[in-house]
Amino acid sequence: MLKKLGIEIVKLDLPFRLNHVNCLLAEGETGWAIIDTGLHDTKTIARWEDILQAKKVSDLYISHYHPDHFGYAGGLQQKTGAKVSMTQVDEKSGKTVWGEEFIQEIRKNYTLSGVPDHITQLMTVNTEEFKEVITPYPNVDHYFQEGEKILFGQHEYEVIFTPGHADGLVVFYSKENSVLLSTDHILPRITPNIAYWFHGIENPLKAYMESLEKIKRLNVEFVIPSHGEPFYYANKRINEILNHHEERLAFVLKSIGRGITAYSLSKKLFAFEMDAHEQRFALGESIAHLEYLRYKGYINKEIHNGICWYYIP
Repeated sequence: MLKKLGIEIVKLDLPFRLNHVNCLLAEGETGWAIIDTGLHDTKTIARWEDILQAKKVSDLYISHYHPDHFGYAGGLQQKTGAKVSMTQVDEKSGKTVWGEEFIQEIRKNYTLSGVPDHITQLMTVNTEEFKEVITPYPNVDHYFQEGEKILFGQHEYEVIFTPGHADGLVVFYSKENSVLLSTDHILPRITPNIAYWFHGIENPLKAYMESLEKIKRLNVEFVIPSHGEPFYYANKRINEILNHHEERLAFVLKSIGRGITAYSLSKKLFAFEMDAHEQRFALGESIAHLEYLRYKGYINKEIHNGICWYYIP
């Protein structure tokens, strides 16, 4: 199927537990187009130089602002002169969430979430460290609009907004081939991190589940994800992910007891040794599930002595 579509998967290394990201490359009439770029680090730079060599790159399509997708967009744009397209909301996020003002706010929010001081420090430093792998920022030439069509290789894809994993995340859908370039929206073996990051959509899990239902209506046959291998039958995987979150929500309700902080919940949901990077993701995902239940009316939250507590009324 990849050969038929004219798509090459460029698998780039990542220095995390999730150790790779799939960027996509295809040749069109005006040059080569790339979906996502990896981090701005020495390995990524060398890999793209080796792959692209004399290729003319016309377009960089950025699915969302997370560093492993957006990080090298500015650097690659400077090298190739390519036009950069992404959503306006994620351009804003990508250019603000590693700034000094936001870093100071996130430190306060970690404390508010019940994170101990020494871990708050580690998590804050880990957040700050990402700035070097996401700059320089790209000059965004075009903001994706819901439902617009793009050419990737010789085939037309519809841009579909699928908020949840990121507020401005998009996927690309070929009705002709029943193919979804699912970016981070649907992954074959792991569930995408659905986290509240102290900005943007206040109920990201609700947005994500609605986005899954939106894609489910397409009944896509073949999926090319940003992590893991391509797979068939999107709806089977969507149902598995939806069931996973329903089970997790039930676990969260049972775990609240007489009251719980987001940090304490994260230690129950992710009961293994985590570094600061993983603890940030675990905390964000815990808040997303708690807020989903709060908006449903199952739980409330109150601040006591500078700490946010969730409880069953």
